[in-house]
Order: sequence, then C-alpha cells, then structure tokens
Amino acid sequence: MPWDESANPEYGKRILRGHQMIEGGIEPKQLSQNKFEIPSQSKEISYIVTSYANTWNCTCPDHRFRHVTCKHIHAVVLWQRLNKKIEEEYKERCVFLRPPDNGIACKFCGSSQVIKYGKANNKQVYKCKACARKFVPNQGFEGMKYDPRIVTTTLDLYFKGVSLRKIADHLKQCYSLRIDHSTVYRWIAKYTEIIEAYVATLEPELGDIWHTDEMKLKIGGEWHWLWNVMDERTRFHLVSVVTKTREIQDAKRAFRQSKKVGNKKPRIMVTDGLQSYKKAFNAEFYDHHQSCKHVADVALRESLNNVLERMNGSIREREKVMRGIKVDDTPIIPMNQIYYNFIRPHMGLNGITPAEMAGIGIVGENKWTELLKKSISYE
Repeated sequence: MPWDESANPEYGKRILRGHQMIEGGIEPKQLSQNKFEIPSQSKEISYIVTSYANTWNCTCPDHRFRHVTCKHIHAVVLWQRLNKKIEEEYKERCVFLRPPDNGIACKFCGSSQVIKYGKANNKQVYKCKACARKFVPNQGFEGMKYDPRIVTTTLDLYFKGVSLRKIADHLKQCYSLRIDHSTVYRWIAKYTEIIEAYVATLEPELGDIWHTDEMKLKIGGEWHWLWNVMDERTRFHLVSVVTKTREIQDAKRAFRQSKKVGNKKPRIMVTDGLQSYKKAFNAEFYDHHQSCKHVADVALRESLNNVLERMNGSIREREKVMRGIKVDDTPIIPMNQIYYNFIRPHMGLNGITPAEMAGIGIVGENKWTELLKKSISYE
C-alpha cells in the first residue's frame, strides 16, 4: 500500500511554513512553464522547484533526502493558486472605473430608481422615486472611484503578504490602473474602522480555556508589547492590545478587553510565568467562588506558543513586509485580527475560520465582500 504522506504530523507543518513564506513576502520566480526558483528563508541561496506529470521536485535537502513535499513546493503551489485566482477574478473585466452613482439603492425599499436631492451636512441626499423617501447612503463603497471588487481584492492581497508598493505595481502592470501605494493604505485604514465597529457587535460562542501571550513589536521605530488573548477551542482571537511596557496595568487592560469581547470569563486562563499576569488576573478574573483559575508556568511557554503561533507569526511576517509598523494608531493590527478571525481558513479547524467555529462566520465565497456589506449596512 503506498505511503500516505499527509498522515505524517510534519506534513501540516510544512504546509504552514510554505504559506508563511508567501505571507512574508517571499515570491517564487517562474523560470519556465514547470520550473520555479524560490529563495530560502534561512540562507542567501535559492532552490529550484519543478513539476512534471503531477510530480513535484525540489533541490532543497528536505525533499532530496527525506523524499517529502517540502515547504518550498507548498509555497510555489500556493503562489500559483493566488495568481490563478487573481486572473480569474479579472479576466472578463477591462474597465474598472465605476459609473456615476453605481450601486446607490434606497435604504427603505431597495429600489435603484433614486435621484440626487441636495445635500445635508455636506453629505449627498437622495430621493427614491419608488417610495418617495429621502435618505443619505451609508458611507462605504458609495462614491469610491474604483469598483468595490478592486478594493476587496487589494485588501486580500495585502493580508496575504503582498506589500503596498507591489500591489500598486500589480494593478498598474496587469490592469493599467495607476494607484499610489498610499491609496491602498487609506483603503485599509478606512475599512478597518468600519469593519471594527461591526464585529464589535458580534458575540462569539467561546470555549472555557483562553490563552494570553505577549510579543515584542517595533512601532514607529520604538519597541512596544502586543498582548494577544485567544480562545483554545475556536482559535478565536479576542483582543490585540498594544502597550509600551509589560506591567500589571498592561496585562489588566488585555484581560479587561477580553472579558468585554467574550462577554464572559473563561474557566481557565493560561499564561506563561510573567509576574504581571498574576496580579492582573486577581484584579480582573478572581472571585470567591474561584470560577476562573489562572494556570501560569514558564514551562507552558512552548505549548502556549503552539496555540498562538499562527496569530503571532502572521503579525510578525506582516511587520517584515512593512519593514516595521510606522505609527501607534496603525490599522494593520486590528485588521490583521479581523483577517485572522473572519477571512483566513484555519488548518487546525479543518479549513474553517475561527469566526465560523465561534458561530459568527461570514457566509459566501468572497468573505471580504460579504463582511464589508454587513459592516456598511450596520454603519
């Protein structure tokens, strides 16, 4: 019976590492139809990945000596899928500029038979010919110069690890769209605020064991601490809190916000041995019934990281592409949390998102578009 490589626990880890390579900005170079060159993560060398008759080969030691599908092969396969997705999404579209007032519909009856009807507080007012009611559209895609699908695809590319400048160049080279990289960043900032307001209204169905960890992050050229709290069962990422220190008040802030998002206290809070956690836990979670227990041990660092590795890893790779996050109020951190919870399938959850696992997932193939629609409607 042939050996099933996918049964090996290391198989999933190699897939994850391959995906992290692409998210970290490593891009294969296509030498021919079935031949690719991909840089190594650890050394200043490159490996050659080839595909013949549905069989993949790589010149790296992992593939040559262990005869396994290495991370470089997984990275090339993912890169091909991403490129194919982009091409399919735009192959029938040559013009991306939106016609005037495209997409404006009555907020009350849904009719598209609307006309401009003056302004109120510097906002365009519309009147519906069908129901004769006046309204101001929710501020979302309306009034944008480009097709909403351009915006959502740009967001998706960015959080898959493509830099702002590369996205701008991609739109220019492939679709003759001249968009400055600063425009891409403004899209991210604008829709982060809109989506954040919507997801804050959702109540995830969480498990009873939560994990907390802190990681060092450079913001504006200075080191900060990023506190992450995650539910073990659903892998739902509750909060990301940025602080300049790692003191008791900082840990309390992370715990307090996690209670608000989760709308409850966990039965067990797992942390490492950082002293700040103990007093912060007693202040935010302790009660005389001992309904919530604090499990803290330096030895738990490794197992804790296994739960939070995917979240912290994606933030770290995003930071590398950006060459350090520039400002304290960056939209990158909250939007990365949204991307992790609602958009990106989780390998440890059989391909569904943490939000789906928590009962608040987004339905539809294009999760970016559906999430934005819901957020704009809420706004």
